Amino acid sequence: MLLLLKNIRIAEGKSGSKTRDLLLRDGIIEQIAEDIPARKNMEVWQWDSGKIHVSPGWMDIGAQTGDPGYEHREDLHSAASAAAAGGYTSVACFPNTHPAIASKSEVLYVKNKTAHSPVTFYPVGAISEHCEGKDLAELYDMHAAGAIAFSDGSKPVQDAGLLLRALQYARAFGGLVINEPQQRSIAAGGQMHEGLVSTSLGLKGIPALAEEIVVQRDLRLLEYAEGRLHIHLLSTAAGVALVRETKKAGLPVTASVAVANLCFTDEKLRDFDSNWKILPPLRSRADADALLEGLHDGTIDLIASNHVPWHEEAKNLEFPFAEFGMSGLQTTFALCRTFLGEHLKTAEVIEKIALAPRRILGLPVPEIKVGARAELTLFDPDAKWTFEERDIRSKSRNTPFTRQQFKGKVLGIVNNGQALRFA
Repeated sequence: MLLLLKNIRIAEGKSGSKTRDLLLRDGIIEQIAEDIPARKNMEVWQWDSGKIHVSPGWMDIGAQTGDPGYEHREDLHSAASAAAAGGYTSVACFPNTHPAIASKSEVLYVKNKTAHSPVTFYPVGAISEHCEGKDLAELYDMHAAGAIAFSDGSKPVQDAGLLLRALQYARAFGGLVINEPQQRSIAAGGQMHEGLVSTSLGLKGIPALAEEIVVQRDLRLLEYAEGRLHIHLLSTAAGVALVRETKKAGLPVTASVAVANLCFTDEKLRDFDSNWKILPPLRSRADADALLEGLHDGTIDLIASNHVPWHEEAKNLEFPFAEFGMSGLQTTFALCRTFLGEHLKTAEVIEKIALAPRRILGLPVPEIKVGARAELTLFDPDAKWTFEERDIRSKSRNTPFTRQQFKGKVLGIVNNGQALRFA
């Protein structure tokens, strides 16, 4: 592969941008200069807008893939296609498959099946066998096979003793434990955020307490175990405040937020559109504002897609019977630019979706310099476009954003010696 990227603004997080040409040969950045002439047998990518940016490739933590076992929802190929179209070059995928990613065999299955994919997949191993929350899974064996972290994913650990043992065991080899904060016995039967909107709609609510009590528990367990903990998908103001105080105390905790919880509130559910039925649920304006403040002050480290694909039979139902989850890999950046543009600069978005996820997982951040392996995302932060049904790359179509007009468009990715251009 000999690829020339013309007149591209190099964006590397908070360091700003500079316009250069980049020459890539066989997946390696060979030259960076103000003007590199095109040559024979060279593929050239050039756009007329003059606003095209390139950044280190983006990374998502926590996407569901469905492979193995639930390939009718999503398989690794379709997940890679959706991720690439959304600008992601790497995905740390959750273990909620069938069988669950709970031993080295499943870890190797994911790694081997995606070895030649343009998107790099990092399996997150299960904390418990079959993600059932009972017996500790083979953490070290999975770590040795390539598991990047440990979580029961969409099945939050309810047993405090189990999570404590996971933190203590993983500490021996520097492993990261990820948990979604929800106390299921408190949230049981809830359909959306508990508040004025749920009351007016006659739907049982999920109290903020269901999150807050688990955040508090997990932080105390972390203090005792001295391991590494990532609290995945904060959604409440009190949860943010608890993490903020713990970080000030110096404990090694990180946190993420789903892009939908930043952009929207429970008001979206007034039309009973099941595509807005997600976990954690869309909460109040006060919660959304607190999440945004947590992003700004560093309490929340990254923005996640919260990609949970479902087949039509699971979502196209009356609201109380529909499953929780939204397909999100393709629209995360566009949502940030469209609905958070007044609050987050492009450089801040790149920090939260490209750089921070890798630092948390202990992975090297891709560098844009001569001799470096090219793992890049190309995008126009100001391009206007409409997301149509035909644009969906996922097998599942559970998104409320079809026919949504967006600002901020992904134009291509480069990774693993492959280059994909979308516009």
